[in-house]
Amino acid sequence: MIDAVATDSSSTPSNEKPRRARRTRMTGAERRQQLLEIGRTLFAAKGFEGTSVEEIAAKAGVSKPVVYEHFGGKEGLYAVVVDREMRRLLDMVTGSLTAGHPRELCEQAAFALLDYIEEYTDGFRILVRDSPIPQSTGSFASLISDIATQVEDILGREFKNRGFDAKLAPLYAQALVGMVALTGQWWLDVRRPKKAEVAAHLVNLAWHGLDGLEPKPRLIGHRKN
Repeated sequence: MIDAVATDSSSTPSNEKPRRARRTRMTGAERRQQLLEIGRTLFAAKGFEGTSVEEIAAKAGVSKPVVYEHFGGKEGLYAVVVDREMRRLLDMVTGSLTAGHPRELCEQAAFALLDYIEEYTDGFRILVRDSPIPQSTGSFASLISDIATQVEDILGREFKNRGFDAKLAPLYAQALVGMVALTGQWWLDVRRPKKAEVAAHLVNLAWHGLDGLEPKPRLIGHRKN
């Protein structure tokens, strides 16, 4: 037994150090994606000011220069994260509008925003914060305006069918989308009632409010301007 151990060729010689397991090296694209995911999580939790390059690098297990190499710094990483989230939300909303009936289109738009909040919570938390740096895709307010433009076409057709002034459709579109966005911010934290119920109540208010619209609403108070 002793001889077998002593002559075992698989045992490591006393003067040779044990080999360390090789670490798989990430490609440039994989590293960039890793940094984006880490940055997204930290920006959602701490905001832009509360997140440092040091923390991003530490979470990724790299040195600070690696972050600068890929994004030029924290600002560049933040800009890419925000632009990606804005495009994702806009694509989800515009891609959801497939029905023919105006009420169902309103439901689809409400669901799309709530789906985004539910599936990409970190992204939504980042978007609703005021961005400290300019974005190529604009601000969250401009994104909401882009979504409202999609809804504007729906309302414009409905206004014409009802004999209302179609020029007012943009105003109502902004109001409706803003209502859903603000409700979404509230629902982000409470998560009650369930998503489908939230969507139903939002559309209930929007649709029946539209259903009872006056063609030329009047103010009943003393103020006229």
